[in-house]
Amino acid sequence: MLGQERIAPAEHYELNWAGKTAARREIQKTTSHTLLPDAGNPAQAQHMLIEGENLEVLRVLQKSYYGKVKMIYIDPPYNTGNDSFVYPDDYSETLEEYQRRTGERNEAGFLNKQSLWKKNSKESGQYHSAWLSMMYPRLYLARNLLRDDGVIFISIDENEMANLKLLCDEIFGSENFYGFFVWKRRSGATDSVDGVSVDHESVLCYGKNKTQLAGMARTYEGYSNPDNDPRGPWKADNLSAGKAGGDVFYPIKDPETGNEFLPPSGRYWPYSRKTMAQKISEGRVIFPKNPDGRPMLKRFKEEAKFDTVPVSTWMVSKEEDRVTNSLVAPINTQSTRDLQELLGGKHFSHPKSIQLISSLASQCLQNSDGIVIDFFAGSGTTAQAVMAMNIEDSGNRQCICVQMPEVLEQDTEAYKAGYRTIADITRARIDKVIAKLKTEHPDKTADLACAHFKLAPSSFKVWRSDVADAAALRDQLALFQQAEKADKPTQETDAQTAMLAELLLKHGLGALGVHAISKPKTLAGATVHRVLMPDDRQLWLCFDTYTEALKDEIVKARPAQVILLNSCFVGDKADELLSNLQLELKGLDIGLLVI
Repeated sequence: MLGQERIAPAEHYELNWAGKTAARREIQKTTSHTLLPDAGNPAQAQHMLIEGENLEVLRVLQKSYYGKVKMIYIDPPYNTGNDSFVYPDDYSETLEEYQRRTGERNEAGFLNKQSLWKKNSKESGQYHSAWLSMMYPRLYLARNLLRDDGVIFISIDENEMANLKLLCDEIFGSENFYGFFVWKRRSGATDSVDGVSVDHESVLCYGKNKTQLAGMARTYEGYSNPDNDPRGPWKADNLSAGKAGGDVFYPIKDPETGNEFLPPSGRYWPYSRKTMAQKISEGRVIFPKNPDGRPMLKRFKEEAKFDTVPVSTWMVSKEEDRVTNSLVAPINTQSTRDLQELLGGKHFSHPKSIQLISSLASQCLQNSDGIVIDFFAGSGTTAQAVMAMNIEDSGNRQCICVQMPEVLEQDTEAYKAGYRTIADITRARIDKVIAKLKTEHPDKTADLACAHFKLAPSSFKVWRSDVADAAALRDQLALFQQAEKADKPTQETDAQTAMLAELLLKHGLGALGVHAISKPKTLAGATVHRVLMPDDRQLWLCFDTYTEALKDEIVKARPAQVILLNSCFVGDKADELLSNLQLELKGLDIGLLVI
């Protein structure tokens, strides 16, 4: 009766797609998963490689790395319809399906978010929607990890470039957009169906809170002082503007020759009449001897506001093509050859250029520290670029790479060479790069190492919040008298190390082996793990049977906090032991957490 336009909801500008509501729910989900350290990990490592589905890994990293990451670089699937872009449309998976996809044989039950993956073809009715639903929660959680001055770079081509810009405007804010860096990835094609050779890709750049990129060092080329001006070296610069702003079209006169000059056709003077007269009187305007010439502005070196010039978004592929403010990024063929030489075969297609990532990193990692994350790690180019930067300037940057263990086809060269997943290739490259750098720079690589982790279910039982009736609740309470699972970890890592790694992550202290932790020490017959926290105080963790002698050691050392398992308290007086410990440590201002 009123008309459809009268009862329709208020319209507003936004990016929308089929499945956006479900993708938004993915952001809100929490995780009980953990990172399981490899049994062969070094005691200390600067870098990390994590095998696992990257959305779940991003959830796991939230507690320890929230607001701590300086730079994120990702090279996500481009959604070409022919690439290996896979997207989950069902969030549970059976043991048999998981084993067939990842090669794992020792998981039990169902795994959340290691799901039924499939290629996203252009024939799909939700071709763009599926890609946006995949990217949305990952970028949102990635933003959480960035520092306030953090920067994210995203490689993309024309298939999803427009959608990605709109998506990032929504997540990061259009006011935090730096620009598209344009990178020539290949030489021109010899044939094309439509007569166009798409040779370039783009790198989208946003800040969490946009400040200023590093820019390029100002070279001061072209400055000289041929007339011995007391104000120092200068160079002739353009004296016109392309846009009118007030009374800016008028003749100016050379005080020596009397010749008059108007702005070039279609342009204007950049100053008002009064300001221009002042510039002329100060000898800042260079008049040509030829009446048909163009006046120029004398720009002095000492007047430069910064020692840098803005970086160009146009990247060049060769050093000899470089101009003052351009970044260098070789075409992909060189990157492919370099990786092929390192791995001994063509085991990965289209790896990104190390120099591409190094050039981008130079705009936000000019300090010698900072955390870098790449959660579409691929062959591990980002890790190699960060390691190379550290060698170059003796830096201490940390790189965290995340790669899903996507199974390789059996007819590929990589599979024939012994690799079973893409994550295997990532790991092999990082290991080989470390070995190569240690050989070439032994004086700078004594501590160079990478710790390996796998996304895994928690070592602790997960409380079921859906339990409603009293009997089931009592059963669950009884079950949680021992919080840790009886199952062994899913790889050779021992149970104590697995629990230690999980508790450190969930207490915001980073991954095991990537922070200051002393070797386990036996005190009063129990193994105690001592961790140095950011405030230089100690956290103690113990998973062995509690005794009064252990309490005495705690009181003597006065750590800031102690973490014990409920199962550490055994015997008929277990409750009494726990109560006494709680009271005594509270009086000493020592925190106690019982799992």
